[in-house]
Amino acid sequence: MFALLVAIGLSGCMVGPDYHKPPIELPMTFKEGTQWQRAAANPQGALDSQWWRAYQDPILNDLIARSAKANQSIIGAEAAYRLAQAQVASSRAGLWPTVGVGLSGARGAGGSGSSSSSSTTTGVSAGTGGTGVSNSVSATLSASWEPDLWGLVRRGIESSQANLQSSDALLAGVRLSIDASVATNYLGLRQLDMDIDLLQKQQTINQQLLEMIQAQTVQGTATNDQLLVAQDQLSTVITDLQTSQRSREQAEHALAVLVGVAPAQFNLPAVTAYNFVLPMPPPTLPSSLLQRRPDVVSAERLAAAANAKIGVAQAAFYPTLDLTAEGGYRGSALGGLFSLPNRVWTLGPALAETIFDGGAREAAKEQAQASYDQDVANYRGTVLSALQNVEDNLSAINHLHTQAQAFEQMFQRNQQLFGSQEAQQRAGTVSQQAVLTQQLVLLQAEQNWRDTQGLLSQGSVALFQSLGGGWQEHAEPKN
Repeated sequence: MFALLVAIGLSGCMVGPDYHKPPIELPMTFKEGTQWQRAAANPQGALDSQWWRAYQDPILNDLIARSAKANQSIIGAEAAYRLAQAQVASSRAGLWPTVGVGLSGARGAGGSGSSSSSSTTTGVSAGTGGTGVSNSVSATLSASWEPDLWGLVRRGIESSQANLQSSDALLAGVRLSIDASVATNYLGLRQLDMDIDLLQKQQTINQQLLEMIQAQTVQGTATNDQLLVAQDQLSTVITDLQTSQRSREQAEHALAVLVGVAPAQFNLPAVTAYNFVLPMPPPTLPSSLLQRRPDVVSAERLAAAANAKIGVAQAAFYPTLDLTAEGGYRGSALGGLFSLPNRVWTLGPALAETIFDGGAREAAKEQAQASYDQDVANYRGTVLSALQNVEDNLSAINHLHTQAQAFEQMFQRNQQLFGSQEAQQRAGTVSQQAVLTQQLVLLQAEQNWRDTQGLLSQGSVALFQSLGGGWQEHAEPKN
């Protein structure tokens, strides 16, 4: 009988609108020239890809692995995900009956009365001297169940599950954000390592040139204006060096926090040379990549949750059926309690309907509909922002790539010029001062090239992040 009632309850209709994903028109091409091809959306497809391995740096791999275990933002997001899981379990509990057991016993004295014994429905009382004493013992089993005739509980479960999926996407988004922050700070730190090395070399050369001009000023072969310019050039390099050293220290502090340790407990040795690997996207990218961005997935799931809440609000307009049952034993003593004469039971349904509530249910329905409309608008806005984000990053990469090529060509030309100056110095036709000046120009050209390489590498991290973790059709396996 109970199984039949469960089947009846679960087969009841569900009021409210069934969810359909809000339509979004994705462009066939990007304004910045990348072709997009249509593909089936797979929201989870890119969330687990280890895109940072494309930079081929074991230290970066280790830092990201450490941040995944110890970063407090990730730990907090994981706790929020567990909370959403518990909320789904709580919603599902509404489909099932509530069953309880009870065992009680009581002994009490009544007022003055006959000294004869009298029996009651709950026990036996006996009295002497005008005082009655009664005993009562009971053991009961009770159950109550409200069949989900209109889908109120099932819509609630639907909403909780969508919120859980949104929380899952938010967790993936936090992980992606932390991974990208680690990669960006690490690559920026390596860029600063090379800046510091090149600026220290420039400082040494500027100091040598200043000493030469000071001697020439004393000899009368250089003017005071030339001396002032040389002093300014040295001071400029010193201030640039201090700025780079400060930025390097702050990047190291940021990495310490990202991997979950105090800055005083973290140290990353400097390097004087670093090979920036520049992973570039393929000429065509599937439009499904945007559909698996964590923020897009989360926004779409919130819209689904809001849609289900409309059904919850509509179900409140319909009557509720409550089935209750209770059975057990009641007697005057524990001995012999579980006998047929002491058996009691009750069974009965209760049907309830709200006739007047001052418009509360209608207001709740309008609120649910407005929340859904708001979440749909937020979802579409999130997609548009994602498109802008990708466009901006592609634009930056395109221009930085062109700049890097130009600076590399300048560096190569200055290498040739410096080699020519050194040859002329050995031949005695060019002074050491001219060679040092050309060497200084060469170092500045190398710095411009290395800086642009670093920015291009960090720009590729931003593109990885804007595409939801990479441009792979299928997630790469984790080692």
